[in-house]
Amino acid sequence: MPRRATTAGNGGGDLPGLAEASVRPAKPIEAEHAGHRDRLRERFAEAGAGALADYELLELLLFRLIPRRDTKPIAKALLARFGSLSEVVNAPVARLAEVPGMGESSALDLRIVAAVNERAMRSAIRSREVLSSWSAVIDYCTAAMAHQTREEFRILFLDRKNGLIADEVQQVGTVDHTPVYPREVVRRALELAATAIILVHNHPSGDPTPSRADIEMTKTIAETAKPLGISIHDHVIVGRSGHVSLKGLRLI
Repeated sequence: MPRRATTAGNGGGDLPGLAEASVRPAKPIEAEHAGHRDRLRERFAEAGAGALADYELLELLLFRLIPRRDTKPIAKALLARFGSLSEVVNAPVARLAEVPGMGESSALDLRIVAAVNERAMRSAIRSREVLSSWSAVIDYCTAAMAHQTREEFRILFLDRKNGLIADEVQQVGTVDHTPVYPREVVRRALELAATAIILVHNHPSGDPTPSRADIEMTKTIAETAKPLGISIHDHVIVGRSGHVSLKGLRLI
């Protein structure tokens, strides 16, 4: 896409917690810390995630990843460094490992949690009629793309009942540019016997506002697809600050 859119391990088997121990010698959890963990688990079990602050929910997860440490200061340090729970679990492993108390092993475990969440959301939209579960589609696309450091152009291919046939990343570009080829988009839709598609791409800057090139590219794909009986349901742009629907803006 020209300027946003153009038409055209743990170090080889180290014991778990070894990386964390390199930051500060591991000490047995004192009784007060053990009691804190039990109380936090009980609150979650009785009242659910809504009863916990973000740092407390992150603490719960870190209990399992870093079993021999007081994880409250680590959770707070992660949120202070990255700004939000979403940014924490989507941060690169190397940057997570820089936070005192983490280490590469625990950082990788956090990324695994994010991957499981993304896969679960993807499976949810596969089992439904896509347009009737639009919020689930947006949640999935946001989880999959909003935190990427390079632009990605994704297409959701739909059948006549708006069921999901395939979800494919067609192109990966730079920080502000992904090449998109309308004929290739339409060719792939025909190969899959799709009758409609949803276009999705991300803005690594965080601002999902569509550029003029984004709008022109979308119109070109729509004009190419229409004579072949393929509809463009929407073009969604996602960023860390939210998402924008070109259909919602009446731009397609």
